[in-house]
Amino acid sequence: MAHNSTLLGQMLQMFPRHEFQSAVLKTGTEYHSRGFSSWNHFVAMFFGQIAGIDNLRGIRAGLATQSKHLYHLGIKPVHRSTLAYANEHRSHELFKTIFEKMLSKCQSVAPKHKFRFKNPLYSLDGTTIELCLSLYDWAKFRTTKGAVKLHVKLNHSGYLPTFMTMTEGKVHESKIAPNIPMESGDVIVFDRGYNDFAWFNTLVDKSVFFVTRLKKKARYKVIERRPVNHKDIYSDHIIEFTGFYAKKNCPCRLRRIRSKDPVTGKIIVILTNHMDWSAKTIALIYKDRWQIELFFKTIKQLLKVKSFVGTSRNALLSQLWVALIAYLLLAYLKFRHWY
Repeated sequence: MAHNSTLLGQMLQMFPRHEFQSAVLKTGTEYHSRGFSSWNHFVAMFFGQIAGIDNLRGIRAGLATQSKHLYHLGIKPVHRSTLAYANEHRSHELFKTIFEKMLSKCQSVAPKHKFRFKNPLYSLDGTTIELCLSLYDWAKFRTTKGAVKLHVKLNHSGYLPTFMTMTEGKVHESKIAPNIPMESGDVIVFDRGYNDFAWFNTLVDKSVFFVTRLKKKARYKVIERRPVNHKDIYSDHIIEFTGFYAKKNCPCRLRRIRSKDPVTGKIIVILTNHMDWSAKTIALIYKDRWQIELFFKTIKQLLKVKSFVGTSRNALLSQLWVALIAYLLLAYLKFRHWY
């Protein structure tokens, strides 16, 4: 009998079953699974993201309307209680592994970043998702509010998320930054929320280049004044910190650039440890940091990352990893179509 593959079925072809089962064995998620396979779990959660459904009953009902196609997807009808139990108890590490495999496929076809230099370029930032404290009592934020914070490392080649971790809303970005993987030659862009002088010194020691904004109250002395040859660059200085803790934690020389945004007219003070590129290039690198803000806006508007189908930490992480998998799949299809 002839069979027409559904749109969901065509999307799922991007996840070969042998690769998926290899990830299942690696993470051990089907130990005592009792008939509800990890593939069944993944397809149900992935369907929720693609269909824009943010509750368990909606996922169950949506799949039930296509019951005659479920066999061809390799799954069985889903019960709400079974899916809820799996979200709470089945480790999110499986979905993290699938995310990493999908990321590798995307990186192989993603366009390069728009700058002429060949160094990898990344942005770091975090976004807060507010939660009901009575339901998510583990997600401490304020006295009467709960929240989680997503910390993301975004690759500017294709604007792909290459690293994600979730913390309680009250955890500051500077506490997470040292745990984010960096490699020699990387260029990292971040806002003032990540300012940590000891971390700056660590990046310099690792030969990682950073571009950020200098704190207004930072104390420093000018060592060298470089010539300025662009109308939007007001100054280009080599500086050393003079504050007691700043000088102790970051004794190296850095570069301070005052730049004007030609669109808004706003003047920003940029701090970097890259001494060779032009001041205009450094300013444009920082301006491109806005892409991570657009990334957060996109996933919050198009995917289900603001309302969750479970209240445990594992359930939230499972849903977030599946959401990022869906984002990567859509990015992959875009790259294959346009590039």
